[in-house]
Amino acid sequence: MPRAPQARRKMYVLDTNVLIHDPNALLNFEEHDVILPMTVLEELDSLKSGKQAVAADCRQAIRNIDKLLGDASPGDIEKGVPIVRARKAKPLGTLSILMSTGPAGNHSLPEHLNDNKIINTLAELQSRYKSRDIILVSKDINMRLKARGFGVEAQDYHNDQLLDDIDLLPKGYHAFPNSFWDNIQKVETVQREAVTEHLLKREGELAKLNINEFVIDEQGFIGKVADIDEDTLVLRDMHHQDLMDEEVWGLVPRDIYQAMALNLLLDPDVHLVNLTGSAGSGKTILALAACIEMTVASKMYKRIIATRSTQGLDEDIGFLPGTEAEKMEPWLGAIVDNLEALHEDDENMTASVDYILSKVPLHFKSMNYIRGRSFQHSLIIIDECQNLTPHQIKTIITRAGSGSKVICLGNLAQIDTPYLSGLSSGLTYMTERFKGFRHGAHVHLQGVPRSVLAEFAEANL
Repeated sequence: MPRAPQARRKMYVLDTNVLIHDPNALLNFEEHDVILPMTVLEELDSLKSGKQAVAADCRQAIRNIDKLLGDASPGDIEKGVPIVRARKAKPLGTLSILMSTGPAGNHSLPEHLNDNKIINTLAELQSRYKSRDIILVSKDINMRLKARGFGVEAQDYHNDQLLDDIDLLPKGYHAFPNSFWDNIQKVETVQREAVTEHLLKREGELAKLNINEFVIDEQGFIGKVADIDEDTLVLRDMHHQDLMDEEVWGLVPRDIYQAMALNLLLDPDVHLVNLTGSAGSGKTILALAACIEMTVASKMYKRIIATRSTQGLDEDIGFLPGTEAEKMEPWLGAIVDNLEALHEDDENMTASVDYILSKVPLHFKSMNYIRGRSFQHSLIIIDECQNLTPHQIKTIITRAGSGSKVICLGNLAQIDTPYLSGLSSGLTYMTERFKGFRHGAHVHLQGVPRSVLAEFAEANL
């Protein structure tokens, strides 16, 4: 690729939160120049210590910066070191570190805040390179507003956003009005070991289907994409009533969406299941019931590992007496709540829950201590994973060893992590990335509120 003229190459100044969000962000600006203010390096240095996920991301970002700069001289670093992305690839773009020059005249912000120091540095850079486009990249909305108000162009970091609109995220099923078969001109139906499969030509709406997605219509037909190639799609007839009658650890689905989710949770060929939906739609209780069934009854897996990400979870879990499980229990109360719901009709619910916790190999794990581990023949439940960044969710999923299954649960309307939106959430990124993966699936649950109060709150607040 020919190198862009100097005047057309943009200068991107990165905020600290961009490197924490994605430690590899430096490599994602193509032929343009990437600039790191000295203040950003100072902030990375102050955050790099500890066992929190943020500290690990800071250390990775610092290692990446060191690798790209190599043994370049101070003069070369000031001018810009060419960014080499692969051993035999030609350099593309440059990386430089910009010293803070202090406030320039009256047109500057007070320097008691690091954000203000970065904005002042950008203003000085603008005065030095008047013919260049200089852009601040930050995940902090208020930082971008301050920069714009100061006359500096600012934008969000979009490289990990695969969608422009959250409504474009796959739901895991395609609903057809009236009858699905009204749209089909030719079909070949085969019977294989009590399973009915329909071979269809991939055209029109069928061309949008991915493997492990469902087809439903208003007449009660439901099919699951069992196989797919360039021209043909194999649709397995799932039999509506059989799906609705599926019982797992005493739990039966309340609607067709929960039935589809249970089918995927119990499918041994599906190693990654994403369940999204509003509060009370049944994500956690479905996952827990299926996991208990597969460990206690069918013994397909050896243990259940539950973890959860919230805004406070990545803090240290403390030095007070208690095991890791005891310290994690308050964060994973949703798991215990749903265990109680599964046994609420028992004569002694508390005794039933205690019995299950003693018999089921259910382990509560902190995200801080998952890095570097490998879980074999395990069911890994990640609750509230809308609060994870793409980098963090990749870290957890890659912990799945041989014979393990990962179940991700989340509600994109309830993101608590700073600098994270529905489009940049790890749950959104993963759902879109794994679309079409033969051993992955996704279902968006809906229509089953916890109560009349929850239904009203979801619709009106």
